[in-house]
Amino acid sequence: MRSSAALAPLAFSVAAAYSFDPLEHLAGIAPYFEPEDPPSDPAPPQGCNVTRAAYIVRHAAIYANDFDFESYIEPFVMKLGNTTADWSKTRDLSFLTTWKSPIEDEDLEDLTKVGELEAFKLGVQVKQRYQYAKGGKGFNKPGKVWASTAERTTISAQSFIDGYTVGQNSTKLEGISEASEEGADSLTPHQTCPNYSGSRGSEQSGTYQKIYTKPIVERLNAQASAFNFTMSDVVGMQQLCGYETVIRGESPFCSLSLFTPNEWLSFEYMNDIMYHHSLGYGSPGISGAQGFPWTNATAQLLLAPANSSDIQDLYVSFAHRELPPNVLVALGLFNNTAFTNSLDYNATMPLTQISTNRVWQSSRILPFLSNIAMEKLSCDSYGYEPGEFIRVLVNQAPQPLPGCVDGPAESCGLSGFQEFIKARGEMFGDFDGLCGVDYSNSTNILSIYGQQ
Repeated sequence: MRSSAALAPLAFSVAAAYSFDPLEHLAGIAPYFEPEDPPSDPAPPQGCNVTRAAYIVRHAAIYANDFDFESYIEPFVMKLGNTTADWSKTRDLSFLTTWKSPIEDEDLEDLTKVGELEAFKLGVQVKQRYQYAKGGKGFNKPGKVWASTAERTTISAQSFIDGYTVGQNSTKLEGISEASEEGADSLTPHQTCPNYSGSRGSEQSGTYQKIYTKPIVERLNAQASAFNFTMSDVVGMQQLCGYETVIRGESPFCSLSLFTPNEWLSFEYMNDIMYHHSLGYGSPGISGAQGFPWTNATAQLLLAPANSSDIQDLYVSFAHRELPPNVLVALGLFNNTAFTNSLDYNATMPLTQISTNRVWQSSRILPFLSNIAMEKLSCDSYGYEPGEFIRVLVNQAPQPLPGCVDGPAESCGLSGFQEFIKARGEMFGDFDGLCGVDYSNSTNILSIYGQQ
């Protein structure tokens, strides 16, 4: 039998191998990263080349969301300015002696310089990704890139164009109205869908917020009782980890001595609950209805004949954080109930403990600059009949479409994809009905790309 002393080196090596990055668990305020989940190869499958592609992209990093700032960050910062707490005598909070907020009221919702750079880099990355597409010829430069008209989305789109075209800018940026009565013909369908509520999920996430922040509040108050930490202070501090990082490049609030890995996972799960109910499977009819117009319009672009002269090789559209999760619901991806006989979506996201086996993780699907790509492949692969296939990537990670994995690397054959889109349309294609549209001149179709 091995002695405990003999086991010690093994225990030490296991502990030393553990690493954790809070920036990959910040939900909707995570700086852009590619989680490689699942760890499938993002390159085209062997024997395949990409002939057409379309992306929906969330805008890049901003200084702060209005709600986050007004509800959590600003009250915390104001409280800091009025406290008598002596931070120099604390173990984990001494940096607050000199720390100053990087966010001003006039910066709210504005893109950061880091955000602009990340959008530029995404343009370069996408250009490089398709430089050998279409059998080695590469994609033609897109005539247009589309963006909803908010400044943060248009600047993100323009930075992407600058990166993609490398200064030879002949690509036009097409602004799409964010008006509230556009029906499905919008890149902001959450604003045109009367049944959508941005506050949906707040009550449920608030239940878990009370649970996970309680021990943190007690621990921090033990170090600085004069400050009287609250659960809102804790949330604001964790939010500052993300926002300050995309402004200054780093943040002391990200320290693992301030918040443990488990506490960051709890912050992430609180947000997962909120996004599940507001943008995900917690309200699948509304979410799917908002995501299907882009999904369907993109499908028609990919299915168009190769000799269509008015079809671009690459379609890229920029929107707000609401649309990418809606598209995932429309596609049936990141569904916690997949491979089960239950459709009780809410049971998969309990409010009193973390659902550790969930696939709906907002940090992985909704960081700043989150992107969903749909690619058309032309393949002549071993074991498969030559033909055309479709696959989906989320932040560069391939995601098999549920029930349609008959192609190379679990891609979806063209005929199966057509049936898949038809079935999803039967579920989510009635935007007006599912959204309870109460205004005239609405539509169930997204027509901004000119092909229907």
